[in-house]
Amino acid sequence: MFGTLLRFYRERAGLSQEVLGLSIGFSKSQVAMVERGQRPPKGNFIARADEALRAQGALNAAGAELTFSHLASWFEPFATEEAKASARHEYETHVVPGLLQTEEYARAVLGHTHPSVDDEEVEGRVAARLERQILFTRKPTPDIGFVMELSALTKPIGGRHVRKRQLLRILDIAQLRNVQIQVMSPDREIHVGLDGPFVLLETKERRQLAYIEGQGGSFFISEQPALGNLFGKYGILRAQAHSPEESVKLIEQAAEER
Repeated sequence: MFGTLLRFYRERAGLSQEVLGLSIGFSKSQVAMVERGQRPPKGNFIARADEALRAQGALNAAGAELTFSHLASWFEPFATEEAKASARHEYETHVVPGLLQTEEYARAVLGHTHPSVDDEEVEGRVAARLERQILFTRKPTPDIGFVMELSALTKPIGGRHVRKRQLLRILDIAQLRNVQIQVMSPDREIHVGLDGPFVLLETKERRQLAYIEGQGGSFFISEQPALGNLFGKYGILRAQAHSPEESVKLIEQAAEER
């Protein structure tokens, strides 16, 4: 809404994004991203824009109420449901699930994107990811499960020291009574999860949802039979994967490797 208000006053003044940016000391791309709600206005952006556009304090007042999320707009609906879920289960193939990531690992993943983003944005995204991990200790306690490919755990993302600390973090989480972590055997020739990763949620009202994420986008599945198929698929994945006890041993072995 702040971006919409900024665009209204800019267009009323007959200024392009580039001209407004030059007049207030910011780039055209920064003005554009603020208008689209993709970046919060930094420093004295609001005060200068209010003066340059003769908004008579309207932008200053709107800015005082401004909140900004570093979560991707297409991810926010999922994060909202996740925060209040009574159960969450995930199958992951190529990276450690975000809910399990350490700060260093998350920074390595989120800091190498295309298009690239500045350090401030990376740190904001890392903080937002870590905040979601309150789900592990939230009251009432949700049931949480992960089935992961071993390759997601053995990739040295961020370097081998980062990987080892990441594996130790997973082992700590695996000790929680409400969490089950399983590793798919790398020797299994076939299993039902070859279509790719997904997340299952169950709300406190026992409503079920599935979430699938791809390159820069995502979608919910809330209707049958697709929803039931994914819940059934996760059940089979758990049966095909190593047990939680066997999985802990595999992760311990991986953590000891140099």
